[in-house]
Amino acid sequence: MAKKGKKYVDALKLVDRSKAYPVQEAIELVKKTSFAKFDATVEVAFRLGVDPKKADQQIRGAVVLPNGTGKTQRVLVFAKGEKAKEAEAAGADYVGDTDYVNKIQQGWFDFDVIVATPDMMGEVGKLGRILGPRGLMPNPKTGTVTFDVTKAVQDIKAGKVEYRVDKAGNVHAPIGKASFETEKLVENLATLFDTLMKAKPSAAKGTYMKNVSVTSTMGPGIKVDPSSFVAAK
Repeated sequence: MAKKGKKYVDALKLVDRSKAYPVQEAIELVKKTSFAKFDATVEVAFRLGVDPKKADQQIRGAVVLPNGTGKTQRVLVFAKGEKAKEAEAAGADYVGDTDYVNKIQQGWFDFDVIVATPDMMGEVGKLGRILGPRGLMPNPKTGTVTFDVTKAVQDIKAGKVEYRVDKAGNVHAPIGKASFETEKLVENLATLFDTLMKAKPSAAKGTYMKNVSVTSTMGPGIKVDPSSFVAAK
C-alpha cells in the first residue's frame, strides 16, 4: 500500500471512518479536509444496488447542477447550416463537420464535450473507436445528440454533468469546487441524489442507494447518510 503524505494523514484524523455524516456536515468536512494548493474539485460517489450487466438496470443520463461545477467546459458541436450558426450563437467553442472529424483522427482533443445533430452522427460515428473509450461519444440519453443545439450548449456551459453506472454499480460525478459555499455544494449534491433516485430501475431489488461518499481532490473520502437528503431538499 502506498504511503500517505502528512497532510492527508492529518486530514484523515478529522474524519470518523465508521460514521455516515448528515449531508451538510459531510460537505463542511470535505471543505475542511481539502488541503490541495489549488481549488480542489469536490466529487461524489454513489454505490447503487443495481446489476449493470442487465440492460434493464443500466443508469445513464445528465443533469444541470443548480450552481454549476466551477469548471468551464469546452464544447465542440458537429452541425451544418443554420444549426451550426445556432451553436455558435449559443457559445460553442468549436463548430464544424468533416473538418473536425479529420482533426480528431489526427489526434486533436482540445475539447471536453461533443454535441452533434442527428444528421451528423453518420460522420461522428467514424470516430467511435477514438471517442468511445474516452467517454466522449455523443449520446441521446445525455442530451448530446439533438437538433436543439442551443439548449444543449447552454446546459453544458451552465454546469451539466453526465452520470453513468460503471461495471461495479458505482456512479461518480463532480459537484463543484472546494471554494463553493457549503449550501451550494449541498444543493448540487441533493439535485444529483434526487436525479438518481428518480432513475431507479423497476427491476432493481433490495437496497438501491447503498452508499454515498464525498471527497475533494487528494482529500479523504467521507461517508454521507442517504436519509439526510430528505432534509436537504
